[in-house]
Amino acid sequence: MATDLKTYLFDLRGYIQLEQALTSEEVADLNTRLDEIPKLEPGEWFGNVHAHNYGDGNSGLNLQQIYEGGEPFERLIDHPSWIEKIKFFVGGEGTFDYHHGPLFIDENFANFREPGEAIGLHSGGYPPNLRNQYRYHGGRFMCGQVNILLALTDIGPGDGGTMLIPGSHKSNFKHPHYDRHRMSKDATVEGTEGAVETQMKAGDALLFVDGISHGSAKRTNPGTRRIIVYRYGPSWGNFRHGYQPSQELLDRLTPERRRIVSPQQPLLKPPKDTD
Repeated sequence: MATDLKTYLFDLRGYIQLEQALTSEEVADLNTRLDEIPKLEPGEWFGNVHAHNYGDGNSGLNLQQIYEGGEPFERLIDHPSWIEKIKFFVGGEGTFDYHHGPLFIDENFANFREPGEAIGLHSGGYPPNLRNQYRYHGGRFMCGQVNILLALTDIGPGDGGTMLIPGSHKSNFKHPHYDRHRMSKDATVEGTEGAVETQMKAGDALLFVDGISHGSAKRTNPGTRRIIVYRYGPSWGNFRHGYQPSQELLDRLTPERRRIVSPQQPLLKPPKDTD
């Protein structure tokens, strides 16, 4: 569970960092699996993994549905370093929100960011948005989406680190410089008043409510930044991009992981008895 300090900082800032959330062996396994995926262009598939970008041409390549990429990615679905914290901050235990299970992953991807690439400012408490809302009410958190961002490479100065505006998940106002730094070609969060850049070691995790204003700095160093993002919300949610887990994945998942990946099974009318 989240400690009292982590809970306080999540409420205050909208994010917490989890150092060494993954072991060096886990990081190596994930990187090895990514190396086995051939270079893809947006729109191409490798098995059930889909290459995608956000259409800005500058934020790097995403490999969507990365939990289809093999057992090391499946382990991330309910990894003990963060799963109880995620449940706590998404909330809903003991309510109708738990009817089909505690959580649902509506998007999961690996991202590769090359020199010159970045992603602009997005999200924030204003305008209000139900999907990525931040709420604490009646003694419990009720967050529409809480993300885990995993560093698979060291992310220091010049590496294109994630940037956040602490406390912006509660903001009642649009940032005056939002339009200047928002998601678009050549956008970056650098220079946005109030934004901080996170630095991480490979294996560290950043846990944050999606309602916080965030984006990234521009990568200026050679090489590639590698991260993985899993987005969790209540079990009644739906996929952001319309993906569906493959039957092969569902068949090999543990019951606990299957309940997060596919909390609600189709209710089918039985075939009519023809006898």
